[in-house]
Amino acid sequence: MIHHAVTAHPTAEWIAQQFVEAFPWDQAPEYLVRDRDAAYGDVVKRRLRGLGIRDRPTGPRSPKQNAHVERLIGTIRRECSDHLMVLGETHLRRIMCSYADYYNQARTHLALRKDAPVSRCIERLGRIIAEPVVGGLHHRYGRI
Repeated sequence: MIHHAVTAHPTAEWIAQQFVEAFPWDQAPEYLVRDRDAAYGDVVKRRLRGLGIRDRPTGPRSPKQNAHVERLIGTIRRECSDHLMVLGETHLRRIMCSYADYYNQARTHLALRKDAPVSRCIERLGRIIAEPVVGGLHHRYGRI
C-alpha cells in the first residue's frame, strides 16, 4: 500500500506527522531507508524512535540504495503525473488520492500474482465493464 500527502513546503514537523498517519498502531516497519534530505531533522528522528523505527539514511548521492522507492516514484510519474497538468496543491492532492486508490485497489502487480495490494475476489460471471479512473488515464475492470 502507498501513503501520500501533498504540501508545497515540507518541514520536519510535517514529515514527522506523515509517519504517524502512514503507520497505524502496531504496523510500523522495523527500518526506514530514506535519502539525506535536510528536511529530515531532529524532530523526524525523534518521532521515528518513538514509533520504534530504526532510521537508515542512504549514502550521499546513492539513489540505487533505495531502489523500491525510486521505482515507485518512477511508476507514479510514468503512469500519472507525466500525463497531467497540475493546477495547484488541491488539484495534485485530488490526483494523488485517485491514483493511490487505483494503485492499491485495481492496478495489477506481477509480484502479487496479478492481484492488487488490497486483494480482490475473482468475478467469474457477468459482462466485463471498464470504469475510467484517474481522470481517464486508467481503467478499473469489473463484471456486472
